[in-house]
Amino acid sequence: MEEKELKTSVKQRIIIALIAIVMVGSMIAGYAIIIMNGGKSSGSTLGAEGEVDEAKIAEYEEAYNAKVKEFQEISKADFDKFVSYRSEVKAYNETAANTSGVETKDLLKGSGKKLEEGDTDYLAYYIGFCADESIFDSSFDNNDNPKGFTRALNASMGLIEGWNVGVVGMRLGGVREITVPGELAYGDSTEICGGYNKPLKFIIMAVANEDPLKKITSELETANMRLQYAYYGMDYDSLGEE
Repeated sequence: MEEKELKTSVKQRIIIALIAIVMVGSMIAGYAIIIMNGGKSSGSTLGAEGEVDEAKIAEYEEAYNAKVKEFQEISKADFDKFVSYRSEVKAYNETAANTSGVETKDLLKGSGKKLEEGDTDYLAYYIGFCADESIFDSSFDNNDNPKGFTRALNASMGLIEGWNVGVVGMRLGGVREITVPGELAYGDSTEICGGYNKPLKFIIMAVANEDPLKKITSELETANMRLQYAYYGMDYDSLGEE
């Protein structure tokens, strides 16, 4: 994954805008839950009358599944380290979480670089859950019985304020639980966990944004975007073209 600036490119702005509109419920919606950078779209990428190409979908599904398998092989050591923290997903007091500000608890202290304020050069595996302990998104392939990862979050894409506050001081390789009050999550702009202004909890494992994980993460993101756009008769690779 090439290093990105916090300011989004034209292609990224189009991607994020379309995610919010048409891809809720897909894997990409997982990123939409976390990603806060927004922007305007530019131009249309519909194919011939937006027709769905079943052969292209099949091709992209095969390519995506192959990248998931490769990603799971590369991230296996991280998965084995992180998966036990699935048991830390527990119900919590919603009112207290909404009135106590951002709270953090280190479940495992890392030995890598310490994340400073504004630092976005890292990748993260994560579990996001509600006060009733329901998981709204995670890096796992299956939230109830995980066998591997299907994604790592690239922090440079832009994250909710509470996440950014919560990771400050965390060392790469560590695992931290972060409680985010609703006003530093989605406030009254987005419904999540059954309503608005809901507090969220995350269990995060931050890791270095380095190859081979960096490269396969970028390739997996691209493979997934091609597939998701194909479902809607769109050509992802034509975005941003003059």
